[in-house]
Order: sequence, then C-alpha cells, then structure tokens
Amino acid sequence: MAIRFDAKAKFIWALLLIVALTGVYWLFQDTGVLATVTNKEALRAWIEQLGHWGPLGIIALMIIAIVLSPVPSAPIAMVAGAAYGSFWGTVTVVIGAEAGALIAFAIARSLGYDVIHRWKRVRPVLDWLGRDRSQGALMLVIFASRLVPFISFDAVSYGAGLTPLAFWRFVVATLAGIIPTAYLITTFGGVIMTTESGLITFALILISSVTLVPILVKLLLAQRRRQKDGKG
Repeated sequence: MAIRFDAKAKFIWALLLIVALTGVYWLFQDTGVLATVTNKEALRAWIEQLGHWGPLGIIALMIIAIVLSPVPSAPIAMVAGAAYGSFWGTVTVVIGAEAGALIAFAIARSLGYDVIHRWKRVRPVLDWLGRDRSQGALMLVIFASRLVPFISFDAVSYGAGLTPLAFWRFVVATLAGIIPTAYLITTFGGVIMTTESGLITFALILISSVTLVPILVKLLLAQRRRQKDGKG
C-alpha cells in the first residue's frame, strides 16, 4: 500500500508542477515578459536597468528558461555577452544554466524515475545504463549534447533525470559542456545581436562544429586503437 501511495503522491506532485509551470508560462505571455526575453534589444535594455542586479537577472532568467522549456535561453546568453563581456557573461550564463539543469534533473529524477523503472520493457535498459561503462557513455552523451546549441538543453536535462546516471556525473558532464559553448555564445553575443537571422544560424552551426571536432577526433583515435589492439 505504501508503494501505491508513494506513486500516487508523485503523480499528483508531477501534475501540480505541470499546472504551475503552465501557469507561469501563461503569466509570462500575458505580462509581456516572454516578448521581452525573445527580443534581444528589449532584454538588454531591461538588464541594464537592473544595474548591479543585472547578473542575478541573467542567472534567474537562465534558470527559468531551462526549467520552463518553451522560454528560449539563447537570447539571454547573447545579451549576457553583449552586456557584460565574454568573461562575466560566461560566468553568469554558466551559473544559471547549470542551476537550471540541476533543477530539471532533480524534478525528473524525483518524480519520474521510479515510474519509468516500473515499466517491465524499460527496466532492462535502465539496468544496463546503470553499469559503470554505460555511465561513462551517458556522461559523454550529455557532454556532447551541451556543445550543440540545436539540441534542446532542457529536454536533455529532464531526460537525464529519467536515466540511472549518477548525479555527480551529470553535474560534471553538464558543466564541462556548458563552459565552452557559453563562452563562444557570449563572446560573439554582441556581433550576433546585430546580424541577420541567416548569419545567426551560420554562427551557431560554426560553434557546434568547433566544439564537436575534438570529441569526434578523440572517438576516431579510440576506434583506431581498438582496431589495432584487435589485430594485434
């Protein structure tokens, strides 16, 4: 009976959370906050009006953008770079993105993992992912996904919480992936904000390519080593 009560309680909490997040999103739309976040010039003006509280505003917006998935985070990162430069812009974006990712991970882990694990068809997969070797592979997947702006940061954070990935591994993989991507976006934030949408897309593709090249090279070298060891 206790297990049933626990599952029912988690379902209720998950439902309440969805309702709450939907309400917050509706409030953002109704009050014009969402329009400000998606308008980079308006967002920069608002951040500058905050004065010394501006960095905290960036951090709070990044957390909201990740936990509340429909809110875009890319404009916030660009504005952070344009307003505070590459170094401090990166610091604020990394803090906000990491905190938001951890909250999303914790929500999925506490409310969804046990429910997913009860599915008989899914349980063997989760048990396999819980092995040490698979944990390393999951870390690499999380890290690589953070380097590609086109992969949903929010979905990966929630999805990771549904896997057996250890919390500390998620923290490390996410942080390692966030830093280079945030630095590149904030460094070119001011330039990107003044360019056309086509150039923005090109810039994001370039960022993805530059950050993924080292991983691809490492994987290819590892594959060649395994082939040589197999022949030897």
